[in-house]
Parts: sequence; C-alpha cells; structure tokens
Amino acid sequence: MSTATETPAQHGLAAHSHGAGTKSVKGALDRFASFDVADHSVPHGREEEWRFVPMSRLRGLHDDAALDGSDYTVAVDVDPRVTATSVGADDSRKGSSTYVPVDRPSARAWAAAEKTFTVDIPRDEIIERPSVIRLTGTSADRGAAGHLVITAGRHSKSVVVIEYDGSSSFVENVEVVAEDGAELTVVAVQDWADDAVHLAHHHVHVGRDATVKHAVITFGGDLVRNGTTLNYAGPGGDATLLGLYYADAGQFIENRLVVDHNTPNAKSDVEYKGALQGKSAHAVWVGDVLIRKEATGINTYELNRNLVLTDGARADSVPNLEIETGEIEGAGHASATGRFDDEQLFYLRARGIPEDLARKLVVRGFFASLINRIGVPEIKDRLMTTVERELAVAEELAAEAAGDA
Repeated sequence: MSTATETPAQHGLAAHSHGAGTKSVKGALDRFASFDVADHSVPHGREEEWRFVPMSRLRGLHDDAALDGSDYTVAVDVDPRVTATSVGADDSRKGSSTYVPVDRPSARAWAAAEKTFTVDIPRDEIIERPSVIRLTGTSADRGAAGHLVITAGRHSKSVVVIEYDGSSSFVENVEVVAEDGAELTVVAVQDWADDAVHLAHHHVHVGRDATVKHAVITFGGDLVRNGTTLNYAGPGGDATLLGLYYADAGQFIENRLVVDHNTPNAKSDVEYKGALQGKSAHAVWVGDVLIRKEATGINTYELNRNLVLTDGARADSVPNLEIETGEIEGAGHASATGRFDDEQLFYLRARGIPEDLARKLVVRGFFASLINRIGVPEIKDRLMTTVERELAVAEELAAEAAGDA
C-alpha cells in the first residue's frame, strides 16, 4: 500500500513520521519523497536525476538486489563524553532530521538497515578531539545497507569524521542534526578500493543559530554517488557545504546537493572542487538552492570548479537557483571546468620551475585552499598525501601519453 501523501513539505524534508512520505507540488526543485520503497519507481537512466549515471554499474542497488550483506567492520574512536552505539531500527533518533527518502536507493537503505548507528554529542559540551567512525568493507559481492545518525546537542561544539575504505556495495543514509546553537563539523572521507560502489544520502538539519560544516571527500571507488540535502529548523543557521573529489580512469563520481532555505536570516556557502585524469574519468556535480518566500534576509552562494588533467576525462557541472523572494542579502552561483591555468604555469616556469613540478604545484594549491576550509588538522596531512598519490598517477599517465606520441 502506498504511504505517500500530499503535504507542503518539499525536497524530501518533512515533519518526522515513519508512516507517511511526502509529495511536493510547488516549485521546480521539489521532488517526490516517501519512506515506502514501492512508492519509488526503478530508475532507468532516462530520468533527469539519473541521466549521467552508468546504470549497469550499480549492481542492482537501485533496483531489487538483496541488501543483506554484512561484509564490513566498523571501528569507533570517540571522546568518553560522546556516545556512539548501534540501536534498533525503530529508535526515535532515526528520522529526527526531518529527512524522507527522495529516491529508491535511499528508501531501500532506510528499510533494509537492521540497526541504526548513532553518535550523540551532549549539550553544552566542547569536544576537542574528533570522533572517528571507520567503515572497512571486506567484499563487494553482496549489497549492504547502513544508517547513521549524528546529533550535536544544544550549544555543543564537536567534529565527527566518517571514513570508508575497502571493497563494498553499500547503500546508506546519514542524518546530521545540529540542535540550536551547536557548532558541528562532519567530514566523510570515501577512499574505497577500486571495485567499490557507494550510494549515499546525507541530510543536514541546522538548528536555530547553529553552525554546521559538512564535507564530502571522494578519492576511491568504481562508482560513488552522493546526495546531500540541507534545511533549517529556525533563523540564524549558518551552513557550509564543502566537497573534494579526484576521479581516475573509468571512475564515476557524482555529487548532488539541495539547499532548502526555509527560514529567514540563514546562510549557506557551497564549494566543491574536483580533478579528473584518465580515460573515461567522469565527475558530476549538481547544486540546487531553493529560497522560499519566507526565507527573507538569507545569503547563499555555491561554487563548483573542475580541473581536467588529461584527455578522455569529462566533468558535468550544473548549478541551479530558485528564488521566491527578492528580500534577501544575496544569492549567487558559479561553475568552471577547464585545464591548467596557463598564466599560473607561465608564472611558475618563468621562475625556473620545470613544467611537471609546476603542474603539481597548481593542483596542490587548487585543493589546499579547500582542505584548509574544512579545518580539521587531524586529517589535513592525510588528505594532502592522498592528493600526492593521485598526482603520481597523473605523472604515469603523462609519461604513457608521451611514449605513445
């Protein structure tokens, strides 16, 4: 039986209810949403939201492939004041972010996850040490589902890092709740093995006067598709959404974002940067911002930049704004995809720096500014080391191309 209903809620964001989904009827960015898997048709790649995805590589995770695998381990390293534990799938914290699944893989993960892993930061606590949740896949043969809920209590301050590696076919939902006045940073680092497929949806719910920084960093995997939605529980919320991705030959990485400005006097700042190298490397970024009539006094900006390092790579970048009120401080977006900046290369080479080293310096600088914005010293060096690893691959590709010529 269908559980979808007609309500004013949009983008899959609704008052929490396990018994009903939502279907939006207002605005070009509104999407159907429901907890019931049967309410979501199987995508075939002709739909707007799936048109870039190589559907044959999804291993049926979007259709009816079993999600009963458990070929992964979870390691936890948290401050003693932070509670990190598995609870039953019917725990009240599941769904507390107001998110309702907006596509079939997300709904399937919601239904199939037997446990919900929760990370709770107590109210008024300042936690200096990042809480780290590390998921390591051991096989990509069977599909698996996960559900993670991160809750930062009122006026708390904390950092949570989610790490993924190994081999897996994984579908999950991640709910991030920052209660009123909280300061929360969440960083997801996807450094999967080459055979991994990961379909994830993150939803961020920003409380009144709360500050949230959310970052998704993707290096590994055969196919990684991230959806991120964000809305506000009250005025004064400040959200920063950051992303970094590096696609190699044959790799597909997609990031889709929806920022729903549903309250007055809130801010959002989106910045995603990607680099691509190798034949058939493909990255997709789609950023949607909706400014509702009631969202007066808000300020928003979104930026996507892609650096194409070799022939045969492709980047698609689609920023969108839907504005229902002119009583705002500002709204804008920008997108750029290109090769190396010739002026930067010329500047460096004119000072005696060899071209190969100059190219490395340009890529390092391209990513370093964003890594600094993430602002988590404990992972900064590791991220730059991974960028260096990818640059070594770029050197190999350049050497092969020179040899073929």
